[in-house]
Amino acid sequence: MARAELDKQPTDVRRMFDAVAKRYDVTNDVLSLGQDRRWRRDVIEAVAPAYGDRVLDLAAGTGTSSKPFADRGAMVVPCDFSIGMLTVGKRARPELPFTAGDGTRLPFADDTFDAVTISFGLRNIVDPLQGLREMRRVTRPGGRLVVCEFSHPTWRPFRTVYMEYLMKALPAISRTVSSSPDAYVYLAESIRAWPDQEGLAALVAEAGWSAPQWRNLSGGVVALHRATA
Repeated sequence: MARAELDKQPTDVRRMFDAVAKRYDVTNDVLSLGQDRRWRRDVIEAVAPAYGDRVLDLAAGTGTSSKPFADRGAMVVPCDFSIGMLTVGKRARPELPFTAGDGTRLPFADDTFDAVTISFGLRNIVDPLQGLREMRRVTRPGGRLVVCEFSHPTWRPFRTVYMEYLMKALPAISRTVSSSPDAYVYLAESIRAWPDQEGLAALVAEAGWSAPQWRNLSGGVVALHRATA
């Protein structure tokens, strides 16, 4: 498996997510101490889907993040490049139109969606800037982007504790709940190497999105970035 500080190889990342698919949702709930549920609610509120809106949920995994959009009447398309994730998702949520797709070459026409969202997946795209450009391409003019991603805690003492948790406790805990504990070593490293809030906002702007802004969640452990096409 490619380490986070090295170039991400798509086949390695895909294989990693295929391996963790079976217990992915349970593991996330444990490792985030249940905060992932709150973060998903915050994403829904940030997107604010109207009935009938076309929403692309990229890096949707098993569809846990997609179902709330459907429950609100949006026409959501869960898209992921891990066949293992899609297989688990289709079994659990057969009503959703799961679609296989690479974030750097999305299988959708220009201006297809009213909103595009990606949660905890942008840093796993081999070229995040190209991924953001593709999201911009498939979003109609005036449509919106919401990126939910791990970030940098704003309070320095907590940031130090958090990084220690990531690099030591997170991989250790994952061994008791995950179907592929080694994947969470990569997870910890990828979070540590990811840009801070301002850095990601700059990347969003470089990809052609307008007026990027962010809101910190859980003290900056996660940041919710928004922009307009």
